[in-house]
Order: sequence, then structure tokens, then C-alpha cells
Amino acid sequence: MTSPSPALPDLTPAQRTEVELLARGKAEKSRTLRDLGQPETPEAAHALLLRLGLWDEARTPYADRLGAALQDVALPVPDFAPEPRLDLTHLPAFAIDDEGNRDPDDAVGLEALGGGLTRLWVHVADVAALVPPDSPLDQEARARGATLYLPDRTVGMLPDGMVERAGLGLHETSPALSIALDLDADGNADAVDVHLTTVRVTRLTYTQAQERLEAGEEPFVSLARLARASRELREGEGALSIDLPEVRVKADEHGAAVLPLPKPEMRFVVQECMTLAGWGAAIYADDHGIPLPFATQDAPTREVRGDTLPAQWARRKTLARTRFQPAPGPHHGMGLDLYAQATSPMRRYLDLVVHQQLRAHLNGGEALGGKAVAERVAQAGMNADATRQAERLSRRHHTLRFVAAQPEREWDAVVVDRRGPQATLLIPELAFDVPVSTPAAPGTALKVRLGDVNLPTLSVRARIVG
Repeated sequence: MTSPSPALPDLTPAQRTEVELLARGKAEKSRTLRDLGQPETPEAAHALLLRLGLWDEARTPYADRLGAALQDVALPVPDFAPEPRLDLTHLPAFAIDDEGNRDPDDAVGLEALGGGLTRLWVHVADVAALVPPDSPLDQEARARGATLYLPDRTVGMLPDGMVERAGLGLHETSPALSIALDLDADGNADAVDVHLTTVRVTRLTYTQAQERLEAGEEPFVSLARLARASRELREGEGALSIDLPEVRVKADEHGAAVLPLPKPEMRFVVQECMTLAGWGAAIYADDHGIPLPFATQDAPTREVRGDTLPAQWARRKTLARTRFQPAPGPHHGMGLDLYAQATSPMRRYLDLVVHQQLRAHLNGGEALGGKAVAERVAQAGMNADATRQAERLSRRHHTLRFVAAQPEREWDAVVVDRRGPQATLLIPELAFDVPVSTPAAPGTALKVRLGDVNLPTLSVRARIVG
């Protein structure tokens, strides 16, 4: 696919630079492509560089084209300043992540209160203590919007040193911003509070936490019970459950791999705890008149029943995009009257703004006004959108590399949608969908081969074989 073509001339250094600029989205035209009778598009430039062997298949231009930052942040990370904190080091807390996770920024724990109440603690790395509003680190994070996760590398929203300084469980004790929810056995919240704390955190993988749950260990059994009760309450308020295949795509210069993402119950438990933390942060801010980038979502466009893959696929399409605004509003997809993303301030800029605002209130300082929050929402949202699109296109690119390396393989697929003669097939093992012409009804299981992989256009042809 990448061997040089004898029909094409060698490019001079100047011509190569010109073609590469177009492929990277940094130029709009290329005289070299025009002289060769090729379209002056980034895709055509990419294809030429592949044919000439000047780029290899591992090279992805999407972050460049979309303007997502590819350079690590070089700014220094300050030390934590001494300040009053609630000491919670006597309470066990667990940062539970995927194997190989390198930026532990949240942890969970329980505290028995008596009277049928249990306090859920969600501890979050106190990044805002080191990144005040409008500081150089804040401005850099705002310009990026979010950490960029590519299959072959990660480019942080903040310096790598921030993880070492603020990550939970990397030192004997850690500073945190902690959200407390006092819950009854049915998952109802009796009280919500936010504190600056010092915590002692143990790091676990989802597999390790699941083993402890299955062994009947506390607090994992109680965490799972509270998570189930909370989920039932939200579903009663209209929360949607969408269960589609998920994968992790890894790549380097030698090849790519697509690995199914396991879904043990503890993954759901942690997700539910993070959802509760976002709800709690939003309630606290609303009660105290603190403007936040509240996350809101309109009601689904229609109701879709069932748990089949076509139903899950259709249900996802009914969801409106989440919007962020300085005033609270309902998040219908989560079944919550108000919500704010609050558990990833190292990785998402608007989470960092939530922490900066809560921190200002806790310290008696002056929080940003609604207009300033709205300005940050607009700027960070635009930049984060570019980051997310670059991630999506890069994952597709490397998934196609993985597919191209095994052209004779047959893949299990399911028809999840159709429009006239055209159907959409979902390949669960790849979490990848492809169009195909077939009369098969939604829900039909098929076997397909994938061929004619074209990396510059991110396209592939599916052929039904059974």
C-alpha cells in the first residue's frame, strides 16, 4: 500500500514540503498535485505521500488538520501551598482505573454515618489549587480544551508533571477536592457538601476491584449496592441506558491493535459514583449561587424500547448533544435535574473551571461571574471539539490499519439500521460500523470481510460472506 510508484517522479524537498502542508491541512493548494493531475485536497496529498513512501501508514494528519495541539505543555508545575484541609486519611479510598492508566484523578470511598445513611466520598485531584484562573497553566489548558488521546500517544491538557504532583494514590497522601453525598439505602441524597481534603488513596484496576466485589469485600459490596439504587432512581426519572461495544485502539509504527473493553460491574459502579459527584457539585453550586459550566441536555427526540443492538443504536441517535451554560438546567439523558462534569480536572478544561469556582467559594474568594464562565465554555468547547474529532478520526485510521493487516478474516456483524437498500452493519469486536447493500432486517447477524482499505479517505468496503 505504501511502496513507491515508478509512474510518479521523486519530489524535491520543496515539493515534499508543499504536499505535506496540504496533507496536514496547513495549506489549501499544491502546485505539485495540480501538475500531476491530482485533486488539490488533503486526502490526495496524503495518498501521494503514502505511494511515494514518504509517509508510512502509522502517520495520522487529523490532529494537525483540526488544529489540536501536538506539543506537550512545557510550563512549570508549582507546589501545593499550605492551607487548611479536612483530614480524611483514616478513611479508605480507591482510585479504580483501566490497566495502564497513568493519570489517576478520582477516587471513591464510603463512610458509615448511622441512622441508615452512608456517606459517599468522591475525591478528585485538587488541580485547581495549582492552576488558578487566568494563570499561564489555565490559559494553556483553555486553549487545548482537553487532553488528546490518540492510539499512539497522549498529549496532555496540562504538563506531565501535574500528574506526578496532583495524581491520587501516587504519594502516601494526596490533596483533593472531595464531594460528599449522604445517601440512604435507596440511593436518595439527604445532604451534599464539598471540602478541601487530604486523602490516602489505594490504586486498583477494574479487574482487581471486581475480584474484591466478587469476594464480598467492603466497601466494594456497599458501593455496588448504592450504585444500583442510584441508577434505578435515575432511570425512574428518564435516564437512558446505552450499551454498545467499546474498544481500545493502540498503535505504533509496527502496527495497530483493537482490544475489546471489558465491562465488569465495577466499571459501572465507578461511573455511577462519578455521575453522583457531578450531580452533587451542581447542587452545591446552585445552593450557593456559584456559576458553573453546568451540563444540560434536551429530552430525547423519541422513545426507543428494547435492549438489542439495533435498539441501542437507535436510542443513541435520539440523544441531543450536551450543552454547557452558566445556569443550571436538566440533563435528560442522565435523568438529573442539574449536573456538572467535575471529576476530570486534569483532562477536561470545563471540569477544571468547576473546581476553580468551587475552590473560590470554599476559600472565601471571588468566583468568576456568569459571563466569564460563558466565555470559557465557548473557547474551551471549540478547542475540545477539535480534540475529540481528531481522536475519532485517528481511531478509525488505526482500526483500518488493523483490518488491512488481516484481509482474509471474517468478522461477525449485526445489521443495526437501514435506509432503503442501504444498511449499517456494526462489527462488535471492532466497535466499527460500515455501510452495505443488503435486504437483511435490523438485528440480522452476518459475516463480512473487509477490503479495499483506503487510509487517506478512511474508507473500507464490506462484503457479506455468510
